Amino acid sequence: MSRPRAVEAVLFDRDGTLVVDVPYNGDPTKVEVVPGAADALARLRDAGLPLAVVSNQSGVARGWLTVEQVDAVNRRVDELLGPFVTFVVCPHGPSDGCECRKPRPGMVLAAAARLGVRPEQCALVGDIGADVEAALAAGARPVLVPTPVTRREEVEAAPEVAPDLLAAVDLLLSSVRVG
Repeated sequence: MSRPRAVEAVLFDRDGTLVVDVPYNGDPTKVEVVPGAADALARLRDAGLPLAVVSNQSGVARGWLTVEQVDAVNRRVDELLGPFVTFVVCPHGPSDGCECRKPRPGMVLAAAARLGVRPEQCALVGDIGADVEAALAAGARPVLVPTPVTRREEVEAAPEVAPDLLAAVDLLLSSVRVG
């Protein structure tokens, strides 16, 4: 088996990956950091890797959230775990046919552009198959960190799986370019 390619930037899914998933959360006071997230992100920053968040937020399209509420939650995530270089959000619903909603590659491509790297130089850490599929569609390296909502077939299909964020960071840092 070949060694996984090096990464120069790391993208994260938000809900279920960095913070506890509160469905359609528009309330910053409900943001709860996933155990180990702060340490994992600190290790990546110490290695000089820029970080971004890519997040489907279909509650906007459904009328359950406003863009302002999503932005407020993202600001809270940034306060607790940041700084992130950028947050890229898809406000569309599953049937809108946009190119940004994961599993499509649009948010990964946009985040890579904002970070000034090629998508192939990025890793995307997420908790469901759509995160893995978006990374693969963009040419990025996916790392799946399963949660209780992750389906078994998503775990089986993922090229790389880590039991938690710290283990995901270990995978990524083991292949960071030096010098």
